[in-house]
Amino acid sequence: MRKWRNERGAVAVEFALLLPLLVTLLIGIMEFGMFYSAQISVTAAAREAARVMAIGNDPAAARTAARAASPVLDPALTDTQIAISGACVSGATAKITISYSLPALTGLFGPSFGITGRAAMRCGG
Repeated sequence: MRKWRNERGAVAVEFALLLPLLVTLLIGIMEFGMFYSAQISVTAAAREAARVMAIGNDPAAARTAARAASPVLDPALTDTQIAISGACVSGATAKITISYSLPALTGLFGPSFGITGRAAMRCGG
């Protein structure tokens, strides 16, 4: 019995030492999940904008399609974040680049994350 009496509180000390590491790991997993979800959404938005641009050659409609394809992004995409390369004529390629800044959940790993989504599609259907 005496042996256990000398080690009382050791578990609490070990837990106190590991708690910051576990919390940091948990926050990192949450931040990565948000980043990955936003990356998928931005890439899908770029793909949808490239499709609309390749079919209709309408930059305004392509920007609208990109915003509609990414409803989960907060803050939402703006026209300045959606870059469309050149006019879409038959045989050319519609190229869309979306640059998005995702605000960090906690700020532990930085204030925001830069995300870029690119897509290209041949014009003329």
